[in-house]
Amino acid sequence: MRGMATRVAALTHGGLVRSHNEDAFVADGTVFAVADGMGGHERGEVASAMVVATLGELARDSPGAATTCTKVAGALADAQVNVERISGGAARAAGSTVAGAALVGGPANYQWMIFHIGDSRVYRLAHGTLELLTIDHSLVQELVDSGNLTPAQARTSPHRNVITRALGSPDHEPSVRTIRVAPGERIMMCTDGLTNELSDAEIRQVLLAVPDTEMAVRTLVQNALDHGGRDNVSVVLVDVDASDADGPVGEDPGEGASDAPSEDTAPSRRREGAGTHE
Repeated sequence: MRGMATRVAALTHGGLVRSHNEDAFVADGTVFAVADGMGGHERGEVASAMVVATLGELARDSPGAATTCTKVAGALADAQVNVERISGGAARAAGSTVAGAALVGGPANYQWMIFHIGDSRVYRLAHGTLELLTIDHSLVQELVDSGNLTPAQARTSPHRNVITRALGSPDHEPSVRTIRVAPGERIMMCTDGLTNELSDAEIRQVLLAVPDTEMAVRTLVQNALDHGGRDNVSVVLVDVDASDADGPVGEDPGEGASDAPSEDTAPSRRREGAGTHE
């Protein structure tokens, strides 16, 4: 990529229990994302594939260059329309989560536009600290936010697969934020097949211990399988070279630097019809 060097690796695995893989990912230099399909065999697979294909158009519009927040928002809106068409009036609608990071801005002010709908996640590792950049749109997250469930209880709750927003559902509003690209950081996107098997501490341990981008992704997926592999699991990892991005971690990009809305940090509201992972 002009002006910024990155190392990227991505992997998806069907897991050890499910007969098919409804996850998909895109990692093309401009936008990096994972999607977790819902709606049963075929519809879920098609939905997640449709989402990442729609996002992939962003890179084809401007190969090797950053995009804009407006274009990313437009791609997510297009993905919603495309996923709705898959259902075709079926009683069980198709749907998909999505979580990703798009490179926006320019060489003097590169930023990540972090976006997500559902319970797929985006993390950042910088200076040894692992930060969750997204807040799940899920029933258990609402229960945690309200104090009715602890984070530890949420990991084993029978309701942990109930999500409150998804592409293809009536409630599909994305949560977005922008952060400045920082030298030496690692940005990781994953579906819940990883986070249902590994704690944040276990994810951090791998990202700290395995500097090679591809090997880190393979290790994370393998560890999820070793913990049971009960779901499809997908990971995309972007490593920013230490000398190719300016500005400290978390620095505010400044007024007018981005056209993205601020992150939806309030506890998500439960709305009917978003979906449940199988």
